[in-house]
Amino acid sequence: MNRLPATFAMAAAVALLGLTACKERGGDAGGGLQQRVSWKMAGAYSSTTPIVGEAGPLWSKRLEEVSGGRIRVKYYDAGKLVPALEIFDSVSKGAVDAGWSSSGYWIGKVPAAALFTAVPFGPNALEYMAWIYEGGGLELWREIYAESNIFVTPCVMIPPEASGWFREPIENVDQLEGMKIRFFGLGGKVMQKLGASVQLLAAGDIFPALERGVLDATEFSMPSIDERYGFHKIAKHYYFPGWHQQSSIVELMINLDRWNELSSQDQQLIELCCKESIIRGLTLGEVRQGQALANMKQQGVQIHSWPPEILSAYRAATQEVLAEEAAADAKFARAYESYTEFRAEYAEWAALSRVPAPAPAD
Repeated sequence: MNRLPATFAMAAAVALLGLTACKERGGDAGGGLQQRVSWKMAGAYSSTTPIVGEAGPLWSKRLEEVSGGRIRVKYYDAGKLVPALEIFDSVSKGAVDAGWSSSGYWIGKVPAAALFTAVPFGPNALEYMAWIYEGGGLELWREIYAESNIFVTPCVMIPPEASGWFREPIENVDQLEGMKIRFFGLGGKVMQKLGASVQLLAAGDIFPALERGVLDATEFSMPSIDERYGFHKIAKHYYFPGWHQQSSIVELMINLDRWNELSSQDQQLIELCCKESIIRGLTLGEVRQGQALANMKQQGVQIHSWPPEILSAYRAATQEVLAEEAAADAKFARAYESYTEFRAEYAEWAALSRVPAPAPAD
């Protein structure tokens, strides 16, 4: 289970309290007047989507509170301002002030972006956060997005996802050949390599496509989020582990010109509210899954674990995909080199510090 250290949570909370106290005393450190901000933010998810969607309006509310009402960012559900898959371009051009999405959606436009949502067979949340915040990942991410006139910061992180919904049990990788499946980010590239016909659909478009038979299968997120979208009503075979997304990040994008207009204190407020949101995403992500699984099993869902030979095929295809992406794109290669070097250095600590899983009962 991914656990966020109490010290990280406490530090974020103390910082927010301190900034709130400053606000209540009536000004910034220099005593000057602070600007008012009123932005529109395009979301890739409905605000009713558990954790990843509902976090957007909650973040906006928290930011308004700690800024004393000076900074207001209105969250718009997917499609209300711009289609979910057009958010990156809209923020880049300044057509909307901000966006709430996942960087893997931009894999066809900025291949390196996919490394900052999730990497197949990648790190758990703590290791991922360590690379992002302390291992150079965030600096690379921001450098890449700045070329498109976007400031970016992580604003939600969730624990492992499920691996997907299938109409029939999958007993070997040959069954993936020609399968019409919705899959996200680098995991989608892996499924393509194994012969699947992969589509990348926004959240709200998946269920209708599955219902009409446009899709044979889909992945989306973790049980509590998948339950909200009702995939279990059509596809009854639910697979684990989520090899493609062992932890996942939701990003906050802000048009770079708008970001640069903010005071340093307001920029810090935005980032601190995101760190608070990350804590919420990780803790709720762990808490809510048991009940969601129980609910769906009562409705006939069969839970499956991938057999070792299929996981091995996924892993082998992942290595091929990552090597190909790095060879094809210099920005991807640079970010991937940073990521792999960090993981190599971290590996010994990870091995020494983890309690081994118990042996299966006879």
